[in-house]
Amino acid sequence: MTRTDVFRAIVGTMILLSVALGYFVSPYWFLFTVFIGLNLLQSAFTKWCLLSDILKKTSLREG
Repeated sequence: MTRTDVFRAIVGTMILLSVALGYFVSPYWFLFTVFIGLNLLQSAFTKWCLLSDILKKTSLREG
């Protein structure tokens, strides 16, 4: 797996988990989904994402 694959898997899991928690536990969990979306939007403009920086420290190849 490449860093991009791992990044997408982590973000996808976080989104699905927050939607499930929002549906089954409390609607306030949907705010976490909004936070993830805003972070992705912000990273598109600034070219900076904390998760990307963390994954760069791993031995995964770039992709």
